[in-house]
Amino acid sequence: MTGPRFTPLIASLPSTVPFVGPETQERLRGRPFEARLGANENGFGPSPRAIAAMAAAAGEVWKYGDPENHDLRAALAAHHGCRPENIIVGEGIDGLLGYLVRLVIEPGDTVVTSDGAYPTFNYHVVGFGGVLHKVPYRNDCEDPEALLAKAAEVAPKLIYIANPDNPMASHHPGETIARMVERVPEGSLLVLDEAYVELAPEGTEAPIDPDDPRVIRMRTFSKAHGMAGARVGYAIGAAPLIAAFDKIRNHFGMCRISQAGALAALQDRTWQAFMRRLVAASRDQIAAIARENGLTPLPSATNFVAIDCGADGAFARAVLAELTAADIFARMPGVAPLDRCIRISCGPEAEMAAFAAALPGALARARAAQAR
Repeated sequence: MTGPRFTPLIASLPSTVPFVGPETQERLRGRPFEARLGANENGFGPSPRAIAAMAAAAGEVWKYGDPENHDLRAALAAHHGCRPENIIVGEGIDGLLGYLVRLVIEPGDTVVTSDGAYPTFNYHVVGFGGVLHKVPYRNDCEDPEALLAKAAEVAPKLIYIANPDNPMASHHPGETIARMVERVPEGSLLVLDEAYVELAPEGTEAPIDPDDPRVIRMRTFSKAHGMAGARVGYAIGAAPLIAAFDKIRNHFGMCRISQAGALAALQDRTWQAFMRRLVAASRDQIAAIARENGLTPLPSATNFVAIDCGADGAFARAVLAELTAADIFARMPGVAPLDRCIRISCGPEAEMAAFAAALPGALARARAAQAR
């Protein structure tokens, strides 16, 4: 008997995942985390209207979801001042990135991104045989000029940038991104990941025509709307590009419970304003905890804060390990010099208190281990 006949590409790839989930870590540890602050989830949760809509939809979960996501696409189009033909809904930004890469990347095609940027995008590119060309961050920010220079050099199919950024929580003014779009090389497509833009300062959202064929913008209900587990993402782009997704997407990939929740969340403007205030207060609290312990919080335009531990990546990894041992789930960037930081998600008061209580001991133990 023979096993499955994998493609040469798949046979050549390691079995990796971009992020190890907290549940996996809890199973390995044999106990739960006290504070879940590592996945940039919104611990404040979704709109009560979204919860009610999802509960009501649960009674009809025997039905498949609408494969066209008609109502949600129409509402999103109205929200963004475009046509439903400019909107594609999918299983989170991660799912949409996978579809996009499948649409345009063949083995050997070039892609430009930043070294240390969102690893799930890289995961999809490598999985379809694309070749990644990376540029470094500049002053803890993605560098539009460096990305464009590399694109001019290698003629990529895709150029990826997140604004605001993960993992550093930095951001560029929207006008900077709009100017970047004007310089996208012929034959390239800018992938603008705006997962956190609803939580960013005024002026961060780039003024871009939805029908501009040079860019596709990725949005999500996972962050500001607090619905990471519902897996609802969407993209805004030129109608011919959006229509192409219908050739390869999973048409029944969206659960009708998630569709109902997202529609209700989008309509609850009061909760959205309340959430921005909650997240801003939590960012300030994380920054204060960092400063109380002699660390430097970086400015944040997201629902997490990158904290400079004041040394190198080895020390930050030691701090992260000690936090994990103290039942605090956190994460950190994986590439130097970004890896001098740990990353803490915003969350409810009890989780902030647990982090504040655990951090001094984690730092002390990491410093003692470093001194040995």
